[in-house]
Amino acid sequence: MSEVRAATLGDITPGAPLPVLADDRPLVLVRVGERVYALAGSCTHQGGPLAEGRLSATRLTCPWHGWSFDVRTGQCLFPQRGAAVSSYPVRVDGDDVWVDLPASGGPGAALSASPSGEP
Repeated sequence: MSEVRAATLGDITPGAPLPVLADDRPLVLVRVGERVYALAGSCTHQGGPLAEGRLSATRLTCPWHGWSFDVRTGQCLFPQRGAAVSSYPVRVDGDDVWVDLPASGGPGAALSASPSGEP
């Protein structure tokens, strides 16, 4: 696992999912109260963009077909037997939001992130 700076707290509006690209992986960051959570950016059903979904408390609903996920764990809440999305540990240091991602790309892989995937 390696930590990637994914955003600042100011980038993440409470209740509004934020798409980011971290280590070449699309993620969605959500802020619920003072906590920040990170999930894979695509729904496990048919790849819908979770960052365009609706957040209600700790439930993020995919805009395509209504599959819902618990942002704290990635567990699929509807349908109950749906596949979970990957969730990643988050650490906030000052205003910086760091996501702990599994290593990819081997030694020397770039570890960078930016909101909406822009450099």
